[in-house]
Amino acid sequence: MSKFMPLKPRMSEKSFGMSKTGIYVFEVPKSANKMTIAEAVTDQFGVTVETVNIVVSKGKEKRTYKRGGRPIIGYDNDVKKAYVRLKEGAQIPVFAAIEEEEAQEQKAAEKAAKKASKEEKK
Repeated sequence: MSKFMPLKPRMSEKSFGMSKTGIYVFEVPKSANKMTIAEAVTDQFGVTVETVNIVVSKGKEKRTYKRGGRPIIGYDNDVKKAYVRLKEGAQIPVFAAIEEEEAQEQKAAEKAAKKASKEEKK
């Protein structure tokens, strides 16, 4: 089951910041436990897992209105998140690729700022 467990990386500012410290966040199936998550991460990414913490975020209430003003209440699905700490020095390629893209964008912004400052001096 571990090789086929869908591990969806959670792409948010918080999870990206945590990835720099060696903690990666994944959305996992509700039936997953810590052991199966650790096996799946090891099998799929070839890294050593130190710890796994699990959180279940409850779905928020969503309210819509029909004609006549009667509200209809629905809910988002619950989400199970796994916080996976890797052995020091190990990285997962998905998050490393994002870091490279951000570094390139930052360099391009710095070049544009330098060019603009040179034009202002003239």
